[in-house]
Amino acid sequence: MAIKNALIIGFVWPEPNTTAAGSRMLQFITLLLEQGYFITFVSTATKTDRSENLEKLGIASYNIALNDSSFDDFIKKNNPEIVVFDRFLTEEQFGWRVAEACPKAIKILDTEDLHFLRKAREKAWKEKESINLSNLQNDICKREIASIYRCDLTLIISKFELNLLLLKFNIPSELLLYLPFLVDAIGKKTMSSYPIFEERVDFMTIGNFKHEPNWNAVLYLKNTIWPLIRKELPNVNLIIYGAYGDSKVNQLHNTSEGFLCKGWIENKKEAFTKARVCLAPLNFGAGLKGKLLDAMIYGTPSVTTSIGAEGMHKNLPWNGAIENHTNQFAKKAVQLYSNKEDWLAAQNNAIPIINQCFQKGKFEKLLTQRIHYLKNHLDQIRNRNTTGNFLTHQYLMGTKYLSKWIESKNAAQ
Repeated sequence: MAIKNALIIGFVWPEPNTTAAGSRMLQFITLLLEQGYFITFVSTATKTDRSENLEKLGIASYNIALNDSSFDDFIKKNNPEIVVFDRFLTEEQFGWRVAEACPKAIKILDTEDLHFLRKAREKAWKEKESINLSNLQNDICKREIASIYRCDLTLIISKFELNLLLLKFNIPSELLLYLPFLVDAIGKKTMSSYPIFEERVDFMTIGNFKHEPNWNAVLYLKNTIWPLIRKELPNVNLIIYGAYGDSKVNQLHNTSEGFLCKGWIENKKEAFTKARVCLAPLNFGAGLKGKLLDAMIYGTPSVTTSIGAEGMHKNLPWNGAIENHTNQFAKKAVQLYSNKEDWLAAQNNAIPIINQCFQKGKFEKLLTQRIHYLKNHLDQIRNRNTTGNFLTHQYLMGTKYLSKWIESKNAAQ
């Protein structure tokens, strides 16, 4: 039997214990491994001490260089059936090389989240504006959608984002696949294995602080929401976990205020199951929020905003509360923390959300079927994708020769 090769080009090395994007990438890698693929993961980034040990999973990993024809030789030798671009930025950097060296390889873009949506929301929030189609069509939007058209399939993590691309930007549906976080089904037995209401204390939140929505949320907690909660619950603490906070987060630490910054924690299960309630007052962002799914998995009710809960629960009752106004957010947090009956009901709400919205087997099957379809109909799909063909041609001409010019310039130095 011929070896099935898959090449993943990562913008960064996966850090599943640090970022939701890292968790998702590891879920995707596991899915490909279960389908019998031999996986090679490459990146221009530097590994950190929190990067996943891919070799332990049987995955080959290599560093690659930007604007360097050594990648062309590498990918020809690797000869992948599938090439996965982790975020549109890696497709911009390496897509043309893949197209030239391995024209028959299926090109899959994993957006993680729609970067242009996140940036538009951040700008709108800071400028106190509402989001509309006009401010969504920013420079990142043009680049990201062009990348979607140049690929054979794009994985979209949020139903909201899928509908945005289909209905507002008229992206053909055969170029897109909804693939949320992938988790196993749970039940009441799972919840009963965790510490009970009386055994849990304090509020918590967690996030990678390189990610601007997380940093903004912590500032919002510190300056606005937490003082209101602390006034009602003077002996309760809020514990902040997260990587890459450094001094800017540590400066917020204040024991007398019960605002405790603990930094990165390796065992996130411990962080969630010790706390009674998770807080995630996200003012902007995109995609799905890994911290809120983790809260459900570990039986920790949460209070978040409509941005936080977006695309995560269909019309099912949230496992806690969704509030966009500061006073109501604080009030719901206090109520959830103090009332055991409300807390238990919220905890149990997580079970149907996980089982109906993130069922691993269902979405694995859909992805496997789509890849099989692509293998058998790749030429027809590409022929129908006229816009993608135009963009690929222009992109090859522009990016290719700019990259070669940079490579020549670097070689001359």
